[in-house]
Parts: sequence; C-alpha cells; structure tokens
Amino acid sequence: MVAAQIVGQRKVEIVQVEEPPLPESHIMVQIERACLCGSDGPLFSYDLTRQGNGRPATPFLDYTRDDPYPLRVGQSIHECLGTVVESRSDRFSKGDLVLALPNAMDGLCQFISIPDTKAIRLPKEGISREEILMSQPFGTVIWAFSKLGNLLNQDAVVLGQGPMGLMICHLLSNLGARTIIAMDKLDNRLDAAMRMRATHTINVDKRDPLRTVEELTNGRMANLVFEAVGHQTDTISQCMEMVRPRGTLVAFGVPDDEIYRDFSYTTFFRKNLTLIGSVGPEVEPNYSLARDMISQGRIDVSPLITHTVPFQDIQKAYELFVDRKDGAIKVIVDYDT
Repeated sequence: MVAAQIVGQRKVEIVQVEEPPLPESHIMVQIERACLCGSDGPLFSYDLTRQGNGRPATPFLDYTRDDPYPLRVGQSIHECLGTVVESRSDRFSKGDLVLALPNAMDGLCQFISIPDTKAIRLPKEGISREEILMSQPFGTVIWAFSKLGNLLNQDAVVLGQGPMGLMICHLLSNLGARTIIAMDKLDNRLDAAMRMRATHTINVDKRDPLRTVEELTNGRMANLVFEAVGHQTDTISQCMEMVRPRGTLVAFGVPDDEIYRDFSYTTFFRKNLTLIGSVGPEVEPNYSLARDMISQGRIDVSPLITHTVPFQDIQKAYELFVDRKDGAIKVIVDYDT
C-alpha cells in the first residue's frame, strides 16, 4: 500500500509498504481524508539542537536516539476518516464510513487497522467529508468543555486562533458566554474568529492584550481563559494575568517543554485559580457528540478549512500548515487524488 514517512527534519517521502494485519475485533479502513493538527508539527520539524534542552513533550519521538529520524512509517496523522474495507467486528460492516482514530498517530497510510473501539460511524450524505472530519478535533474541544461548569454570562478569553481556538469560540457562544475575546497574531485567523462567533478580537502584536481585556470586561477580567497556542512557555503566564481571582484557566495547547520555568506559581496560588489540563478525549460521548453537532449544523466548521492537498503532495501539506502559508488554518489531505 501507499504510505508516507517523515525521514528527516521537514522532509516527507512517499513509500510502499505491506498492509497491516487485521486482528479480531479490528476493522481495516481505507483512508479518504485526513488533516494536520498542531501536535503533528514537532514530529515534522523537530529541532535537533533542542535535544536534551527542553525537547518536545511528545510520546512519539524516540529520545534515546541521537537523531529521531526517520520516524516510523505512517507517523504522524491522527485526524482521519475513511471507508471500512474489511471487518472482524460485529460493530462495523464493510462500506461503513467512519472517523478512524489511529493507534499511535500513524494515519499517513492508505489502509489502517484499528480496534473497533477506536472508530465511530459517520453520515455518508448531507455533509462534506472535509467538514465531518472536523468531528475529531471538535471532539477534543467538547472533552475540555465537559470539565467546566455553567458558562452562561461568563467573560472568556481564547488565546490562539488556530483550528482549536476557533472551535472553542463557537462552543462558548453556543453555551451562552457573554464575552468571547479571541486573540492571535494573524489577522486572517481573527477574521475567522468573528465568523466563529467571537464577540471581540485582539491582534496581540498591535494592541496590549491585558489592558484590552480589562477594558472589554469593564475591569472584571475573564472568568475563563483558554490557552490554545501551545508549543512555547510564555502564553500560560499571560493567561494567568488575564483571568480574574477564583477564575479558571484551561491548558489546551500542546506543550513542547516538559518544564515551564516561567510559570508564576505565586500568581496561580494568590489568585485562587483553577487550572484544568485537557488532552486525549474518550471516544464516547465526545466524538459522537461532535459528529452530531456538525452534521446537524449546530456548529459551522467551514471557516477552518482553508486548503486541500493531494496525498502525493504531503510535503506541501506539512509546509502549508506548519509555516502558516497562504492563510492556512486547517489543511486537508485528500487520499483519493
């Protein structure tokens, strides 16, 4: 079968490999669409100079090697959908369209074999493949929100307007937040945030974010702040400055560092903050609820989807996404072309 392999820093190659085995209670899925996530970035562009000095906190790189490349064939995609072509499960049948959750971020393959507990059935009609694929990332947002209480009349800040931050804004609106302040450095993402129901946007390179939050909330500051940037250590402390005493900070962005040396524990302690981490949602009910909300039109994910790239051009897809070229937000990989 056709697959892809990250063979070096910022270098992906198309390869031919054997199809995976199909154990009992597994399904074989022919992948049709996949999309890149922020957690794919460190695998594609891992900086070798950081080895031993704040390396990416990912379980998918072998740090015992001087050079983690080449990665295993098929790494790193984990957001994908496709059709069941063979089933050893009583839960799925040949021909079912499913959201497929690869075992170890190994979705860069034409076929993947997964346990039947790592898939949910998707509608075949009424919505595009690209939009219903957003059930995977939106499911992770729902998982984070399941840890929160009543959001009616809350003042919220979402720092980072990548795909996840944009969906966070929309769900905050769905659940009745009063003020939804979206922050980013890129104006095209802030434009998308307004389409995703943010009430205000702040370009943090052009306006002082702390002072602007204070103005927009009439001095109250935010009840709730989402850190949805990740991959650096500065923004978590900025978020703590924006949240009011006894407020909540959700650490959603993927970390690249095992230790956050600039984390102000005194601020966290003195403000009586609640810190919530969120990663790795349970399949049920998070992904199925995400599927239903998208397919029923209760969230519009179309502003996220900016580019579609053929699988054969997977190198271009990574570069578009990681480098944020051409206004890229969510980059879809089309395995059918």
